[in-house]
Amino acid sequence: MEFKGCYVALVTPFKANGEIDYEAYRNLIEWQIQEGISGIVPCGCTGEAATLSHEEQKELITFVVEVVKKRVPVIAGTGSNNTKEALELTRHADKVGADGALLITPYYNKPTPQGQYEHYKKIAQAVSIPLMLYNVPSRTGINLLPETVARLAEIDNIVAIKEASSNMEQISKILTLCDIQVLSGDDSLTLPVLAVGGIGVVSVVANIIPREFTQLVNSFLAGQVEQAQKAHQKYFPLCKGMFIETNPIPVKTALKLMGKITGDLRLPLVPLQKTNEEKLKQILKNYQLI
Repeated sequence: MEFKGCYVALVTPFKANGEIDYEAYRNLIEWQIQEGISGIVPCGCTGEAATLSHEEQKELITFVVEVVKKRVPVIAGTGSNNTKEALELTRHADKVGADGALLITPYYNKPTPQGQYEHYKKIAQAVSIPLMLYNVPSRTGINLLPETVARLAEIDNIVAIKEASSNMEQISKILTLCDIQVLSGDDSLTLPVLAVGGIGVVSVVANIIPREFTQLVNSFLAGQVEQAQKAHQKYFPLCKGMFIETNPIPVKTALKLMGKITGDLRLPLVPLQKTNEEKLKQILKNYQLI
């Protein structure tokens, strides 16, 4: 399967009491599809997977698959630093009909490259759906080296990587060593990643501008480079605005200001600082989003 285009790393809406707001979640999914998003990625970092119980994560993956009804691909976030847990979640995603699974590198316990390889290999051999590796050293404290990616790409159903190292040399090396599909994991570097051979993005900012960011990617892939460059330059400040504090605090605040969710978070994440909220409001006004 080819994961080409703009995939939204979808937020998880919560109610004020901390429970998952399924009605708001359904509305977000429907809006994303109406706006032309290429695919939906639930239960990733932006979806606050770290504070979801495994039962909640399974319920959310099932819910998204049922709501989407194959209108666009669903890549379920199923990663963990515990191989057994990641395997259980990935098997669930496979069972309920997800189109793929996104697996973050094992964080905190810092496996060696061989440990990373064995982790992914074990999961890949146990499921039939295509897998997308996820490298985000700033979150995990460990890097997935290009050489390890190339080894993993030899496994049939490891087909893609979400690369959020912000290291263009590393991304170029991955593409030199193997033919794995590379998607940007950093909105502001989407165009550069496409330029070196990437085929898409798993996007935070697409939560608020799904149509526009999908068009940026599609323009480049259609050979309309100048149009993609203009979109990159236009939305670059908005992309940076989504990271004025820890993701997903700013993007959930933006969606709250747009009237789409309550904006509630689960501890240890807390609301955006007032000064940063004012900055974010101004950014959103500049783009006529509020």
